[in-house]
Amino acid sequence: MTELRRDMARIQELIGAAFGQTGGLVAMADGGIMPPEKLQRTLEQTMENFEQSVLELRRLCERYSPGVGGYGRRPVVTALPVIGRVELLCEDWLHIRLNTLLPHCRFQTSGWLTDTIRRLLDEYEAQGKALPRYERALMVIDEHSAISGRHVFDQDNKGWKAVNNAVKGRLIPDDDQYTLNVALLSQVSREDTCHITLLEQRDAADFFSLRAGDHGLGRLYDGL
Repeated sequence: MTELRRDMARIQELIGAAFGQTGGLVAMADGGIMPPEKLQRTLEQTMENFEQSVLELRRLCERYSPGVGGYGRRPVVTALPVIGRVELLCEDWLHIRLNTLLPHCRFQTSGWLTDTIRRLLDEYEAQGKALPRYERALMVIDEHSAISGRHVFDQDNKGWKAVNNAVKGRLIPDDDQYTLNVALLSQVSREDTCHITLLEQRDAADFFSLRAGDHGLGRLYDGL
């Protein structure tokens, strides 16, 4: 079996498993009874299967894309700008804007979110910009959403740990409790966005002072 055929068979296998689980969900919705805990776990397992399919397809797009000057280079099709972007705030605060809310991940972290943030960081570096590195970091995850657009209100049910996985070893040496402090914030907004900001822990007072101001960090967020 050729390598290409093995890759295509793997994609078919992943997608087949994902659709198989959706069949069970449809059958349950047609009259079956499933405890809420089992339903949530099944939904997240289904999401994981679809995410793995997407991540594998992303990998294969890069492997088989001719790029510029031959196979193995950067893909011709770049990530959609609607996903988000990376910028520096106040010279050394790294701000990642995601044009979506954190996924509901009660039982497992989101591979899609981790991979997406890594790709946004890759794209930032590909522009010739250096990523900062923090020895003792504060990571502020600030969700902006209308109440009608947010269906997961418990912070411990949101997939914020996927962000840790994306920056560990790259922006911070580790994600233990002494190296990384995490703040989960939210505020009512007309649009659904997630703002992730990394900064040195010593800058925490300055950050929250700006965020609380009428013309401070909120204005910077709106401009990105």
